[in-house]
Amino acid sequence: MSRSTRSDQNARIRQRLGQPESGWRQRWYTIIFEADTRPGRTFDIVLLAAIIASVAVVMLDSIQAIHARLGTVFTVLEWLFTLLFTTEYIMRLSVVRRPLRYVFSFYGIIDFLSIIPTWASFFVPELAFLIDVRLLRLLRVFRILKLTVYFEEAEILMLALSNSRRKIFVFLGTVFIITVILGTIMYVVEGPTHGFTSIPVSMYWAIVTLTTTGFGDMVPKTPIGQFITSITILLGYGIIAFPTGIVGAELAASIIRRPLTTRSCEHCLTEGHEPDATFCKHCGTALPEYRTELATDRRGDDGSRSR
Repeated sequence: MSRSTRSDQNARIRQRLGQPESGWRQRWYTIIFEADTRPGRTFDIVLLAAIIASVAVVMLDSIQAIHARLGTVFTVLEWLFTLLFTTEYIMRLSVVRRPLRYVFSFYGIIDFLSIIPTWASFFVPELAFLIDVRLLRLLRVFRILKLTVYFEEAEILMLALSNSRRKIFVFLGTVFIITVILGTIMYVVEGPTHGFTSIPVSMYWAIVTLTTTGFGDMVPKTPIGQFITSITILLGYGIIAFPTGIVGAELAASIIRRPLTTRSCEHCLTEGHEPDATFCKHCGTALPEYRTELATDRRGDDGSRSR
């Protein structure tokens, strides 16, 4: 597709979706969904502290001795966190132009699951057993990786994993074949007499041995079986190191990429656009203007020099 064709397509998408809205929704969108400004970073830091504190409350409340003394305090804190996260969830829905896209996105589902258990147990006490689902709030920490100081590193790591996925799939397929072969051999060599009652059970032994875990619940008794076990353990060290090399090579190749920003698309919520990007790399929607304190400071310095 030529550049002019892409421009025409982006123009049609922009015309169909409309320009990003201005006013308070645009300002709050920048604060809530991005982290290239001081208010955005502050919002994410406060949110991170609240997430960690709420998870700590849930964990401490599960200890009976502490619950007996501070159960009421934990209940009050839990409702405060629930109200805070509920307000945040409503705000996110209010500032995006396509709320349903956010609701059914990964983080949208996690956000919903982090608040619904408390509300469900309040209105339907029989659902109190769902209360421990609140620990899914910890997954929301990954959203905070979009802080400017961490976002590029997180993006590089995800890119390296994505680029190496085919190699990893081939590697896992090879490991599975080796596991089947070793399990079959040990079933033939040791047999049910020594605990290797079937090929699947023997494959369990092969997995435990290849990962150098060694539970000790299945131990070969014959000299041939012990020799195969020794070879399997040595083979396991190489298997553990192999995927590390794959991902490490992709990490080294990804580091040379251009730095990314936390600016996100209001239409599809895709993050990780380059500083000079005009349109979303995923759906083609026009992106809001890229603004940071750093850019503002630079413009101020340039103005002072000119004077």
